[in-house]
Amino acid sequence: MRVLILGGTGVISRCIAEQIAEAGMEPVLFNRGSKKHLFGRDMEWIIGDKTDRDAFRELMKPQRFDAVIDMISFGADDARLTVETFKDKAGHLIFCSSTAAYQRPFRGVPIREDEEELCTSQAFPYAFHKAEMERYLQQVISAGTVPVTIIRPSLTYGIGGANLGVLRQNRNVVERIRSGKPLVMFGDGTVPWSFSFAPDVARAFVLAAGNARTFGQAYHATSEEQHIWEDLYLEIGRLAGVEPKLVHISSELLAEAKPDLFAHLYYEKSYAGLFDNSKIRRDLPGFQPRMTLTEGLKMMLDWYERDSFPIDEAKNRLEDGLIQLYERWGTELKAALADA
Repeated sequence: MRVLILGGTGVISRCIAEQIAEAGMEPVLFNRGSKKHLFGRDMEWIIGDKTDRDAFRELMKPQRFDAVIDMISFGADDARLTVETFKDKAGHLIFCSSTAAYQRPFRGVPIREDEEELCTSQAFPYAFHKAEMERYLQQVISAGTVPVTIIRPSLTYGIGGANLGVLRQNRNVVERIRSGKPLVMFGDGTVPWSFSFAPDVARAFVLAAGNARTFGQAYHATSEEQHIWEDLYLEIGRLAGVEPKLVHISSELLAEAKPDLFAHLYYEKSYAGLFDNSKIRRDLPGFQPRMTLTEGLKMMLDWYERDSFPIDEAKNRLEDGLIQLYERWGTELKAALADA
């Protein structure tokens, strides 16, 4: 079975490529070709840039695949290019969407795929454009143009990722805990969440490839281990042997101050991130998330040490500044209320 992965070197997609090869299928990776060193085995590569649409179409003209897994479409136009390019060249198209694409607040928790609406607000552009992509794909599904499956991961951590932490400060989280420096936590830190890890999420894409039971369907592929947001830092602290110091700041204030960095906290992560996996487990019985929060964070910390993941000094300064503002505000608030 020949499977094209559009992307192939990202946090989830590199795990997909490895698992496809381990399953005895033939992975083909399409990307710019700058990260071949990530793999310990030979892979077939098609080198190109999907944003050069004409060149992409020309590159794919002679190709045929049993399935195409699209990890790099972030809007309707991206997905349209994939559909139009491969509708006669592939037996199955699988698109990576996101649980961020749902309209908030949710109708119920745990969240079920067929009970929620897609995002209509442009306040959080990533969520809106993923929702627009899905709305287009539903039209494709209705038209019967080509078999399409949509998979919606939640927040996913993995080797190669740069999204760990409230400020996406990555190794900074570990080093701040070790050095006794405070960390910013959004809200009160008690929003329920299931933190997912790339090896588990990748398995959903691999099992879905070419599987007719998934045609025309949308699925969650997330962890089922329930935590709250504070647990992320508390568990890193436990692994590091130091209890973290947390400073709680409103996600709304953070989002208003710097939307490009914090909009996801207010529009997505202020709501419970508990997603029901019963639909994907029904159609893909082999899908079962296995990696615990402890195991996943140990994987991340080992990677930081092994590859000398750099400290982000700009993020450190930002976090220090936020904590100073918080402490100053607390002092001013006490003074203002002293005679109330």
